[in-house]
Amino acid sequence: MAELTKILHVEDEADIREIAQMALEMIGGFEVAQAEGGEAALELIEAFAPELILTDVQMPGMTGSETLAAIRALPGYETVPAIYMTAKVMESDREALVGAHDLGVITKPFDPTTLATEIREMWDAGAP
Repeated sequence: MAELTKILHVEDEADIREIAQMALEMIGGFEVAQAEGGEAALELIEAFAPELILTDVQMPGMTGSETLAAIRALPGYETVPAIYMTAKVMESDREALVGAHDLGVITKPFDPTTLATEIREMWDAGAP
């Protein structure tokens, strides 16, 4: 299995984007591109070519699910793995999110010191 190096993080809240970027780049050693919503993610994706999409669930405009559907409609991204981030903690809500090619759900607030490890473990458990 290929090593994960490039993550596209889609999140509408600037403070969460900043914390996640520091955690993923400084602690995890990942290359991270960030988008404040689905439309911005679609503009970035081809130039950045991420191996994983890390997306918030509830965002203005396009939701996380809508963003992933639009990304997966692009040639070459039909099976791009994704991880959702959400404040929803009910197991039924979390299970409803995860479909084919989705590796899991990370609950917000997340621990910046373990975020990269959580993502790497999900990647190792289910990535192509």
